[in-house]
Amino acid sequence: MRTFLFGLTLALAAAGCSKSTSPDLVAASKVTEVTIEELDGQIANGDCTPVDANGDATRKKMGVIPGAVLLSDSDTFNAKELPADKSRQLVFYCANTHCGASHEAAGKAMTAGYKNVKVLPEGIAGWVKAGKKTSQPAS
Repeated sequence: MRTFLFGLTLALAAAGCSKSTSPDLVAASKVTEVTIEELDGQIANGDCTPVDANGDATRKKMGVIPGAVLLSDSDTFNAKELPADKSRQLVFYCANTHCGASHEAAGKAMTAGYKNVKVLPEGIAGWVKAGKKTSQPAS
């Protein structure tokens, strides 16, 4: 029954879509995913910048990946909040696998011209569950 309702929901959503698709959504559908271990190693090597697409409540509760850029909002942030180097690898994350904010923000970054954009699907919850270090956001 769940599968049927999920399929019906998707069909209705698709039927309601206009012919024009958001460039951010198209870009987000092409984003590469990384694992927690891959991201941990890349951060250790200085090969990437993590980007936090979570809201303040999630950041206060779960913490943030050390060194992460904290976006003001996952869908309305200004691209000036990101590093100036558009070839720098950025890895976006949000709360967990049920959250789409990281994909949305990654798509917006790609639309803004960032070339090396990835997503950590497990988000901060997966990072914490894996026993990785976190920091608290500045108040």
